Amino acid sequence: MLLLLLLFVVVVVIVAVALCGYGGGTLAAHGIRRASAPVRLRGLAALAGAGACALYAWGLLAVCGAVLSAEDGGADSSPPQSCRTQGWWERHQQGIEIVGHTVSYVPLGFVCETSDGGSYDTGDVPGYVNPGVVALALTAAGCAIGAGYASELRARAESRKEQAG
Repeated sequence: MLLLLLLFVVVVVIVAVALCGYGGGTLAAHGIRRASAPVRLRGLAALAGAGACALYAWGLLAVCGAVLSAEDGGADSSPPQSCRTQGWWERHQQGIEIVGHTVSYVPLGFVCETSDGGSYDTGDVPGYVNPGVVALALTAAGCAIGAGYASELRARAESRKEQAG
């Protein structure tokens, strides 16, 4: 599980670097002030997407730390250290045991499963990661849609201009 998470971190970081290079290169090649609206929006969409990927990778590293701690065997490894959040001892005294753990990818988090069928997030992922990823991803999507819309409006205007003249 840990190696798969680390591979996922590497892939997300590569995508973030590629998007950052595309966005920065697009804006630098045209110049921010001279660029048309679709070009600016495409560049901003790529940069926002890069930010979302980078923030998601940061959250994945926090999950990797929780998984590494949970899968560390030896003395004092049951229940996993990552699952020992506030109130776990009271649940243990009530007969509710921690029986496993999983990784939630959307929203990003480390989830501990209990014997009564419940589960809870341990809070290992910083609280700003999931809302930040959503905000940046929605910004990227909005800019990309706006770039397509602006390109379409420009193409229609040029088509009307050619037909009229």
